[in-house]
Amino acid sequence: MIHKYICRLAVVAVLPLAACGSADSARYLIDAPAVTGAETRVSVRSVELRDVSLPSHASGSEILVRAEGGALQALGDAVWADDPERAVTGALAQLLDDRSTATVSAEPWPLLDGPSARLDVRIDRMLANTSGVFEIRGQAAVSAVDGRPRERVERFAISVPIAEVSAAAVTEAQGRALVALSDELIGLLR
Repeated sequence: MIHKYICRLAVVAVLPLAACGSADSARYLIDAPAVTGAETRVSVRSVELRDVSLPSHASGSEILVRAEGGALQALGDAVWADDPERAVTGALAQLLDDRSTATVSAEPWPLLDGPSARLDVRIDRMLANTSGVFEIRGQAAVSAVDGRPRERVERFAISVPIAEVSAAAVTEAQGRALVALSDELIGLLR
């Protein structure tokens, strides 16, 4: 009898905590806008995009902005709908596949024939500033599996304007910044 009472008490105590979960949080996708146009010719037939490395400020679930004093602050109850590293990797792989002549897939490479090249992207900074700019900075390395393209490491710094400091505007600016990053990565594969 006492055991049943304790179990009921435990269930009643947990219910209010479950109600306080993230049901009120707005969830946003990390996604790039559809880009039309001709494919850019690259020197490889296939590319394996390694999992994109993100800094801790960009890999958490909260959408953060950098305030004027430099502090990173959560943007209300807005959170990412997916794991940011997985989502950024997927968005970049899709952009590279759509916008270049190479077949591009995120690791692990899904086909029996291996890729012609591997692309490693390490992002050092990826965030919005209250000053109205979204920035992505880091480095990318391309390694050849079959001799082309020329192996190299290059740094990148991308900035795009943000219309306003809101979760929707940050998400939209991030998508445009990923498109700009894909342009730079395609340049590495030429």
